[in-house]
Amino acid sequence: MSIRNKLTLRFAGIFALLLILFSLTVYYFTSDYRQREFFDSTRERALVAAHLMLEADEVSEARHEQDLRLFYRTLPEEIVRIYTEDGKLFFDEGKGDLLITPEFIEKVKREKQVEEEQDNRQVVGIYYPDNQGNFIVVASDIDRFSLRKLRNLKNIMIVGFFASMLVVLVAGWFFSKSVLQPITKIVSEVEKISALDLHLRLTGAEGHDELSQLANTFNKMLDRLETSFEMQSTFVSSASHELRTPLTAMIGELEVALMQKREPEEYQRVLASTLDDARMLARLSNGLLQIAQASTDVSTIKLKPLRFDELILSAQQEAKKRQPEIKFEVNFEAYPEDEEALILNGNESLLMVAFLNVFENAGKFSRKGQTVSASIGIAKKGFTVLVKDRGIGIQPNDLVNVFVPFFRAQNVRDISGHGIGLPLAERIIKLHQGTIQVNSKIGEGTEVFVYLPARRTF
Repeated sequence: MSIRNKLTLRFAGIFALLLILFSLTVYYFTSDYRQREFFDSTRERALVAAHLMLEADEVSEARHEQDLRLFYRTLPEEIVRIYTEDGKLFFDEGKGDLLITPEFIEKVKREKQVEEEQDNRQVVGIYYPDNQGNFIVVASDIDRFSLRKLRNLKNIMIVGFFASMLVVLVAGWFFSKSVLQPITKIVSEVEKISALDLHLRLTGAEGHDELSQLANTFNKMLDRLETSFEMQSTFVSSASHELRTPLTAMIGELEVALMQKREPEEYQRVLASTLDDARMLARLSNGLLQIAQASTDVSTIKLKPLRFDELILSAQQEAKKRQPEIKFEVNFEAYPEDEEALILNGNESLLMVAFLNVFENAGKFSRKGQTVSASIGIAKKGFTVLVKDRGIGIQPNDLVNVFVPFFRAQNVRDISGHGIGLPLAERIIKLHQGTIQVNSKIGEGTEVFVYLPARRTF
């Protein structure tokens, strides 16, 4: 069943329930009021009859005439009977069947006033003490007029219910159509988006209602998909190029070596060259695996409390081992008194890779004997580290692509590398809810600024 039909039926069902409850309430109170009012009228008739028949000799002529007028304004099919205390009929007025049992007489004597229904008749019995003795006065009549109005009310409610339900079903159908129109529009727009049209976006995402939020969320998902597809395309093309270069070199060297007999020294040179290319492939493969690991969801990565300063020092020492010709320094802007202020939640191996890549990058593009400095600071709700080098710098038009995997600036093509270091570092830092920025000037050097949040639950 479609959502439109479900909305229409649920809307009609709720309205029907409310209408039924309202109609039953009105009918119940109307019926109760009619019955109570008619019992009051019947009781008054019983009192009038008692005054007329039993106290006619004690009241004035004017009162007697008034009682006569009241009494003779009879109700529909009225019956009045007066019984003595021992149950003998003293007075009988009116025609019709009225069942007065000894039990009813005893009940009136006991309770002084009794009201009950016999079929459509309302029967009222009252205990009436008099100087002639104690009497049981019974009055009964049929409220035909009010019962007819009550039946008319019931018929009106039934007809009104079905007419209202018809109107509600039609109105609900058009109402659900207007409500679902934005969703229908979203569905039609989504169906037009394929893997080749990820640049398309849903309209109507500028509002503040739930459907606008849905469209906006879907657009954000498309942004991520488009970015992911672009990165995948760039990654595949760049990775294939980077892998093909050392493989081509290795195959070429080996083919040339096998073309004819050569001296042992020549074979040794070919093997050494092949080994260098194999090591380059191994580093490239490790970089690709690390990028894949850094691209996973944070929930799948084990985090534990780490000392931020110790992490930076470990990365600096490892970089010094790999690049002994470069000087690496670490400075603290303001060392906190409480060591707990230096704790963050993170994955030690991934963060070590990130900061080691930042240090190695700085050392790779610095001249021999130059210094790479790192300044550690305590920021609001986190930590900062600023890594500076005095290397060759990056051109402004290349600076925007430093976090694209396998991208290499024009002025560093003669320096060995694969363009993996900074993109890998950026993914790891973002995985830890941090940020990384790169600023550079040609001939003056490069600055890498990293921010990581303090201990928290990811």
